Amino acid sequence: MLSPIQAKLLIVDDLPENLLALEALVKGRDREVHQARSADQALSLLLEHEFALAILDVQMPGMNGFELAELMRGMEKTKSIPIVFVSAAGREMNYAFKGYESGAVDFLQKPLDNHAVKSKVAVFVDLFRQRKALDQQLQALERSRAEQEQLLAQLQVTRQELEHAVRMRDDFMSIVSHELRTPLNGLILETQLRKLHLARGNTEAFTLDKMRAMVERDERQINSLIRLIEDMLDVSRIRTGKLSIRPGQFDLSKLVADQVENFTAQAAALDAQIDFSAQASLVGGWDEFRIEQVVANLLTNALRYGMGKPIQVRTFAQHDMACVEVRDQGIGINAQDQQRIFQQFERVASAPGSAGLGLGLYIAEQIVLAHGGSLGVHSVEGQGATFTVRLPLSSLRQETDLQQATSA
Repeated sequence: MLSPIQAKLLIVDDLPENLLALEALVKGRDREVHQARSADQALSLLLEHEFALAILDVQMPGMNGFELAELMRGMEKTKSIPIVFVSAAGREMNYAFKGYESGAVDFLQKPLDNHAVKSKVAVFVDLFRQRKALDQQLQALERSRAEQEQLLAQLQVTRQELEHAVRMRDDFMSIVSHELRTPLNGLILETQLRKLHLARGNTEAFTLDKMRAMVERDERQINSLIRLIEDMLDVSRIRTGKLSIRPGQFDLSKLVADQVENFTAQAAALDAQIDFSAQASLVGGWDEFRIEQVVANLLTNALRYGMGKPIQVRTFAQHDMACVEVRDQGIGINAQDQQRIFQQFERVASAPGSAGLGLGLYIAEQIVLAHGGSLGVHSVEGQGATFTVRLPLSSLRQETDLQQATSA
């Protein structure tokens, strides 16, 4: 099917009556005729429009038709336009040969044969429209090819993301099964041992001191299970946007001091020491339970990767931010690992005994971000790591203002 685009025709003659007569012959519903009475006017139209055919009078004052044709053949925009010359000169002047030499595709003698003119113009118009239709088809094919390439690239990215997701799922299931099995194995062994003592009537195994030790071991294993399950639940809450933040007023320095005290026994078991220094008071409006969760995670990591060396913890205010800094002197984190440790299921694989689901820092950062703060790390491999939590001191004031505005 031919293109619906109208074909533009250019007719050039210095006599108005010739232009009118020629336009009457070539005009049609599928054509748009432009007139020019000089070569200069014709050049302006040629630069402005795309023509299917140019019909040029040979004998014009100033620049004649042959010279105009030579100019057209020298310009990129007009060199492919078919040219038909019209002349009233006799055949003995050999204008036809000169016309073809100038790049014409046909030569018409005056007086014009109306039928011949209409037929020839119709041929050139159809050729133009066919070429335009072919160009449109080629452009459509090129667009289709580009869209297919883009779709293929998107599919490739999606495939890689799916493969990564599958690997993460497999790694996660492997880690979860291992991490859950460790405390469960401890509970199972304790249970089997007690059943064995009961079967043998060994009441000495159930003295008050031994029962107390059993309960403490059970409690540690159960707390480990609870911590793992809570981590997985927190990830689910973060993904669905349901991580609850309940701000309340408390002293951040006191919270960190309490956490350091809670970790004293764990640090002593690793022959490590936690040194704490604090600003007098850092009172703000944050979720106490969630911030405690962040600090506990940072202390756990510092003990895990600190190689038994002293750990420095401090709280301070800086630029309207309350800060908690936890610094260890352990294995450190290389630059590449620093980019990924805040992602889900990522751990410092080179660390000895790098247990856990690889969710702690991810959850900690999401909690801090939910408070409008930030969690960053500075580390040099082999020289320890420093994690810094920054929380806006204005959180409580903003929360109070918001509540007052809502009440009003």
